[in-house]
Amino acid sequence: MFGLDAISTHNGWHMAALGISIVFTGLVLLSIAVAQIHKILQIYDKRDTYIKRIKNIFRKKNNLESNSSDLSLSEKVNGAVSQCRILIDKMGEPFSLPRLINLSEKYGMSHPYSTINDLINAGFIVPDGKGYFLWNQDDKKIIRL
Repeated sequence: MFGLDAISTHNGWHMAALGISIVFTGLVLLSIAVAQIHKILQIYDKRDTYIKRIKNIFRKKNNLESNSSDLSLSEKVNGAVSQCRILIDKMGEPFSLPRLINLSEKYGMSHPYSTINDLINAGFIVPDGKGYFLWNQDDKKIIRL
């Protein structure tokens, strides 16, 4: 079999049409890219200003998140200060952190691990450097809303 019959039998017309459409699509995309290259170069030239804008957007989001976490932290800390202070007075100073957590769980403190962690982060409970902890005597640190 030779000629046009062989082309038809082996899907030659379909392959030719597919090849033409691939080449045409590639040329159209290339022409669009060349037509818009000035915008891409403009963005590249002003990349420092765009990077600063993006950084400012992320800073604003981070500041909003940190302000809301400070508010919830202060509410937790204010509620837990008196509870933990009573437990620490009962245990005596210096005290071990696992024992404070166990007592907190025993007496029904809500979320004792995170609450005690918040007290440590707020500076109410400080390490003594020997593996134990002390209650910070500076009572002016209490955060009031």
